[in-house]
Amino acid sequence: MSTDRTSPTTTATEPVRAVRRLPSKEATRRLAARLARLLRPGDLVFLEGDLGSGKTTLARALIRARAGADIEVPSPTFTLVQRYELPDLTLVHADLYRLSAPEEVEELGLEEALETAAVLVEWPERAADLLPPPTLVLRLRFEPRVEEARVVEMEAAEGFRDRLSELAAN
Repeated sequence: MSTDRTSPTTTATEPVRAVRRLPSKEATRRLAARLARLLRPGDLVFLEGDLGSGKTTLARALIRARAGADIEVPSPTFTLVQRYELPDLTLVHADLYRLSAPEEVEELGLEEALETAAVLVEWPERAADLLPPPTLVLRLRFEPRVEEARVVEMEAAEGFRDRLSELAAN
């Protein structure tokens, strides 16, 4: 089920939101595959949520879907950044969980990557305000009493608004 919580009075600068229930890991992978098709160079996607909420699962599924193959997608938890040169898009996957100081994000080259790549960032709050505004924020949270189920809140900025309805569709 997709719920668009925008109002008719939304201005061009306000984000547009949608909420979806993801009842299984397979549903998370389907959402990731849809997002993979929609990404463009310059897109900055924040993946937010508690430990184990599905951020890395979603990122891996997205990268594999865009690659069109079951490629190896290691977690960037220790390397901080993984780069994937795919035939039609470069994807950069960053995990900021282990940053010791927000200023370290400047050394990762994420802003420069946005010139030619789409960038996925797990734990973006660890960068404080040192990253540009995201094109899309996906907030994953556990659904109480259902082991694999998650709820994802999607918040699209101006650069992703026209693609949000396709992403949020069932």
